[in-house]
Amino acid sequence: MDTDLISNLPDDVLGKILSLVPTKLAAATSVLSKRWRNLLPLVDSLDFDETMLFYPDNKDGEDEASSYESGQRRRHSFSHFVDKTLALLSNAPLTEKFSLKCYHESDGARINRWIRTALERGCLELNLEAANYLPIDSQYFTSNTLVKLTISDGFYPGGHLLPFGGVFFPALKTLTLVSVCFTSVEMINFFIHGCPALEELFLCVWMQYMSSPNVKRVTITSDFDDDIQRPSMVLKTPSLVYLDYSSYVAGNYYVVLDSLVEARLDLRLYEPIIYDEDGLWNAEVFGNITNLIEAIRTIKILHLSPSSLEVFYYCCDLPVLEDLVNLSIESDKEKGWEVMPRLLNKSPNLQTLVVKGLVHRVTYCCGDACACIRMKDREIVSCLSRCRVKVLKILGYGGSFRELKQMRHFLGKLKCLETVKVGVKEGSKKSNYLVANVMALPRVSSKCKIQFI
Repeated sequence: MDTDLISNLPDDVLGKILSLVPTKLAAATSVLSKRWRNLLPLVDSLDFDETMLFYPDNKDGEDEASSYESGQRRRHSFSHFVDKTLALLSNAPLTEKFSLKCYHESDGARINRWIRTALERGCLELNLEAANYLPIDSQYFTSNTLVKLTISDGFYPGGHLLPFGGVFFPALKTLTLVSVCFTSVEMINFFIHGCPALEELFLCVWMQYMSSPNVKRVTITSDFDDDIQRPSMVLKTPSLVYLDYSSYVAGNYYVVLDSLVEARLDLRLYEPIIYDEDGLWNAEVFGNITNLIEAIRTIKILHLSPSSLEVFYYCCDLPVLEDLVNLSIESDKEKGWEVMPRLLNKSPNLQTLVVKGLVHRVTYCCGDACACIRMKDREIVSCLSRCRVKVLKILGYGGSFRELKQMRHFLGKLKCLETVKVGVKEGSKKSNYLVANVMALPRVSSKCKIQFI
C-alpha cells in the first residue's frame, strides 16, 4: 500500500473513509498515525465489532488453557481499543452512528459506560448486539437525539422500568428488537411507551400485548415457544398504516387498527390439518381470528401466506371486506384453497388478485375458485364469475398440466379481466411452448391481455 496516496488525501475525505471501514480502524490508523488525533473527530460512524477486529480463528492443536488465555488477551485488547477511541473523541462533534457487537466482552459496567458515552454524544443511530446476556442499565438508557435503535440477542434492558421513568427516547422513530429477553411482560410495554414519537417498530420477540398510539408501521415475528397455545393477543395501534404479522394463531384477538391500509399475515395453526382419503377433516382447531379480521375490514391491501389461508378458513367468521382492492395469496401443495371462494365473495370491490404458485392441496372443500372441483359441481356458478378483478398476476408459473388447467379456469371465469401478468418460476425455462399454451387459452373477457414478466 502506498501510504503517501492515503496521507495526501484531504482530512474530510479520510474521515469518511474511516467511517466506512470502522472495524479496520486500528489498521488504518497505524498507517495514518501522525494524523490520528486530527482525523478521528471527523469520523461520524463507529462500528466496534469484536469478532472482525480481534478474533482470528483459533490455531489447530491449541489446548483449552491456551485458548482461554489468548481469548482473554484479545478481549482485553478490544476493550482497551474501545476505551482509547472513545477517550480521544471526548471533545469531538457528535457521532451519528454507533454500533457495538460484543461476543466475548462481559464487563457489564464497562459496556454500559460505552453505551452511555455514545448516547451523551448525541448519537442518532445505535446498534447493540451480544453473544452473552448483557443487561443495559435502564436508569441511564435515554437520549434526546436518538432516531434509530436496534437491540439484538444478548443485550436486554435491565433493572426496573417505571411507567414514567427509566427508558426515554423522545426523538426515536425506528425501534428494532430481535430475540431480546425482557425481565417481565410489562417491561416491553414500558419500553415502547418511552418512545412517544415512534413510527416504525420491528419485533422479533414473543408478544402478547402491545400499545403505541403513534406508530405507523409494525413488523412482528413471534414464533417462540410454539408448543404453547396463547390465549390472547392485544394490539392497540390506532395510527397503524402497515402491519406485517407472523405468529402462531392465538385463542382470541383484542385489537385497535383504525387506520390500517395494508397487512401481511403469516398465521399458523399449532397442529397441522389432517385429511382423510376423501379430503375431509374432523380435528379440533385452536384459535379464533374473527376479532382480528373485523378490525382490518376496511383494509385496502392484504397479503396471505399458505398457512394464513388455512387459518382464515378454520378460525374465523369472515366479514365483508368492502374496501379491499388488492389481494395477494401464496399457495403451497400441502395447504388447501378452501377459503378462496368465501374470500373472493366477501371482497366485492377487489381489483387486483396476485397468486404466487397455482398448486395447492385438493380437498373436498376446495371450492369453485380452482379447477379441481368435481365434475358434478360444474354447474355451480363460480365465485370467479362474480369477481370484478381487472388485474391478475400469477407468479412462479411452471407450465405443468395442473397449472395450465388452473390458468384456463381463471381466464374462462373472470369476466372483468383486462391484464394478466405471468411470471415464470425461477429455474424454469420460459419456452415458446410454455408461452404458446397460455396464450392459446380461451378468455371470457374480450379486453384481456396477457403479458409474461
